[in-house]
Amino acid sequence: MRRFACILLLVCLAFAMPAFAHHIKTGATKTMPLTTSSPKARDLYERAMTDYENLYLERANLGWRAAAEADPNLALAFAWIAFNSRNPAEASAAREKAKALAAKASPGEQLMVQWITNVQETKFIAGIAAMNDMLEMYPKDKRLAYLVGNWLMLVGDYERAGKLFERALALDKNYPAALNDLAYAYARDRHYNQAFDAMQRYIVVLPNQPNPQDSYAEILRMSGNYEGALEHYRAALKIDPGFVSSQLGLADTYALMGNQAQARAEYDKAIQSASTDADRLDYGLQKAATWAREGNLAEADKAFLAVAERAHASGIDLEEAQAHRSMSLYQTDDAVALKHLEAAEDALSHQANIAQSDKDQELARILQYRAVRASHSGNQELADKTLHQLETMAGSSRDMIVQSCYHGAAGALLVAKEKFADAIPHLEEDRDNPYSMALLSRAYSETGANDKMHEIEARLRSTNAATMEQAMVVPAARAKRPE
Repeated sequence: MRRFACILLLVCLAFAMPAFAHHIKTGATKTMPLTTSSPKARDLYERAMTDYENLYLERANLGWRAAAEADPNLALAFAWIAFNSRNPAEASAAREKAKALAAKASPGEQLMVQWITNVQETKFIAGIAAMNDMLEMYPKDKRLAYLVGNWLMLVGDYERAGKLFERALALDKNYPAALNDLAYAYARDRHYNQAFDAMQRYIVVLPNQPNPQDSYAEILRMSGNYEGALEHYRAALKIDPGFVSSQLGLADTYALMGNQAQARAEYDKAIQSASTDADRLDYGLQKAATWAREGNLAEADKAFLAVAERAHASGIDLEEAQAHRSMSLYQTDDAVALKHLEAAEDALSHQANIAQSDKDQELARILQYRAVRASHSGNQELADKTLHQLETMAGSSRDMIVQSCYHGAAGALLVAKEKFADAIPHLEEDRDNPYSMALLSRAYSETGANDKMHEIEARLRSTNAATMEQAMVVPAARAKRPE
């Protein structure tokens, strides 16, 4: 644990190092300039950024593609296509194009390209250094603060993300995108009253946009208010019937409520409305999970395998891997589960265009469950080998998802050896995973930390994310009366 903490500290210091190592000259303008001589490209780029902030993600891609067509030298358009596209081949090509064009852009834009491309290639030290320099160069650019905070949320660093959203709101107290994400940062820590306050402000600022209603719905669902969530998802769809995020939200909410037949009907609508193959596959994975929630594992197998086959045929590795990983979670036979995890890892190597950051996150999840299944099956050699592989990944990665997977696996293996006191600090670093929460509850109980046990049990039972982990653990935890 101490060795890993030292490695992690060196990686995390990348956030602070640039400020101490050198001083970045403040930009001549308040906001980062966009290097283009084409008014059309500039307008298309700005519209796309607004669409991105309002969760019209594929419409944002369309805008950036059009901006790049209007100005083929517009590096940032390619950078954001690389960041946001659900098509791995397109994202890979755009990433290389952005790097090739960066020298033609302003210093701030070069830093943005370096940040985006480096973190996608898991060059976290270089990427975070560029990110910090960019923020230092334009300290009064609210959009930059939001964009960096939004990325930090994607990699699980909610604390730093929240500080950046507060920075953006200090510059503009009604900045919609920052209000939205700040609410999610509060909700992640179960500070729902603060989250609802931010959401209500967000709705007032953008009353005619669907995303404020959609986000409010999701946070209501996170808090356990399913009926309120359904009401706000429907409000979002009333504003824009094509806002597929809210259609998916309806389906996920019905799944959490236990109405799997209705959930499947709503997922079908989302699949029909999806803009990309990857989105259709994602919604198909969610639909497949409803069979597992019902305990109909034969139908779950059929549904997940169908998604895996479609993903393979489309060359979309990530969803193929996710299908097999999901199947591993409900298998009663460890050997079958391990075969699915092997298939999941193999899927990640079918194409060379998947972003390394996406690949590493998915691989970490696969390895976490492989270590646990191997230990449970009595194959300690495989369990230890897998844990070592995860530790190596986590020690060189700034990605908190990778780190959480390592800690979850390490804690699980220590619990299996009944080393409960040693397991606790690891499991506390994977507190969003229901499996780790359940093990942490046991570890607290075995070490006499009853207050902490009751706290984590309450957190586990109040987990309302529509994930396979939640489906496999939380309903059973709720069925047990708290001790």
